[in-house]
Amino acid sequence: MRPRRASRLVWCLAWCALLLSPLAHGCGPGRGYGKRRSARKLAPLAYKQFSPNVAEKTLGASGKYEGKISRNSERFKELTPNYNPDIIFKDEENTGADRMMTQRCKDKLNSLAISVMNLWPGVRLRVTEGWDEDGHHSEESLHYEGRAVDITTSDRDRHKYAMLARLAVEAGFDWVYYESKAHIHCSVKSDHSVAAKSGGCFPGDSQVSMETGLQKPLRDLRPGDRVLALSSNQDGQLEFSKVLTFLDIDPNILSVFHSIETKSGAKLVLTAAHLVFVTAGNCTEAVEATVSDLRTTFASEVRIGQCVLVREEQKTRLSRIKNLSLVKRKGVYAPLTEHGTLIVDAVATSCYAAVNRHSLAHQAFGPLRFLHRFMGIIRQNDRGVHWYAHILYWLGNMLIDPSNFHLMGMRQEETK
Repeated sequence: MRPRRASRLVWCLAWCALLLSPLAHGCGPGRGYGKRRSARKLAPLAYKQFSPNVAEKTLGASGKYEGKISRNSERFKELTPNYNPDIIFKDEENTGADRMMTQRCKDKLNSLAISVMNLWPGVRLRVTEGWDEDGHHSEESLHYEGRAVDITTSDRDRHKYAMLARLAVEAGFDWVYYESKAHIHCSVKSDHSVAAKSGGCFPGDSQVSMETGLQKPLRDLRPGDRVLALSSNQDGQLEFSKVLTFLDIDPNILSVFHSIETKSGAKLVLTAAHLVFVTAGNCTEAVEATVSDLRTTFASEVRIGQCVLVREEQKTRLSRIKNLSLVKRKGVYAPLTEHGTLIVDAVATSCYAAVNRHSLAHQAFGPLRFLHRFMGIIRQNDRGVHWYAHILYWLGNMLIDPSNFHLMGMRQEETK
């Protein structure tokens, strides 16, 4: 899709989101909004049926295989144990491996456990296979990454499995397969897949610079505060910009973040899908640089040797990336400023995620900034993705090929 055509389409989507905003308040994810939905009848999956009706390792399902995780690998920290007492883990290896999984898989499995107990009192969810460290599954199985589980019910009543598969779909697993008469196979997207989440965030302890000269952690930031950001004329200068709202916020969730450490000592921590300004390739550090010299890329695509834009007193300069790692932090926060940028932990970043073009994302949120000028503080839920971002993302997936919507900018950059 050409950039100009994409820009027009994004603007159309954005204005549609603005027109639909009253509906968003009525059906948003927060508590206390809208009417109670009437119960709908759930249709069990048929034997050998999978949902969605695409291959497991495609973008529309759980996404591509990213490589086997072993106990002594750096990626092992991506896995977390699940000690939910409402779930029975078979653990026939007696190593606890079946309890190890990604955070996304854990969240969906815990949600499913509640549904199972609600539908069948006295019955619990049972996991027969989880993370595989011994090579018992087919090549490139998502079990090797802790992203897949095989499940049954505790009573092993096979008549329940068709409905169990449907409950897994409703719990949010990205791909569910009624694979055999003996179990249901479920899998999820990678925690740092761009498609796993529509937004991008920073942990709650990340610091921003206030107009008062003080530093403030993002968990204490509020709409209306003015924080340091890149100037709107893209000359690399710094200005203070008003925080309009949060595009995503959850103070309690524990997530995997990408840590980007520079030669100057700056250390930026953010989710995989978030955009950060970097040089196209390996760089030579300079005293000053402009945003026009850089491009935006997903945090998961940043490489050692590239440079990011860092704050040095009241100016910016390039600083080479010397180390990349994965860390776990509590809380996710994604503030939106008037400028669409902000300085977090002394590094210049975009406020946006999912589409790898900062300018396109900034245009898409133009109507929200327009709404703010007339209404002041924009209402949002106390937790979760902002209603505008949620609708815009939903409309984009409805009207744009998901591969273009998520990876459009990445392909364009790769062809340069």
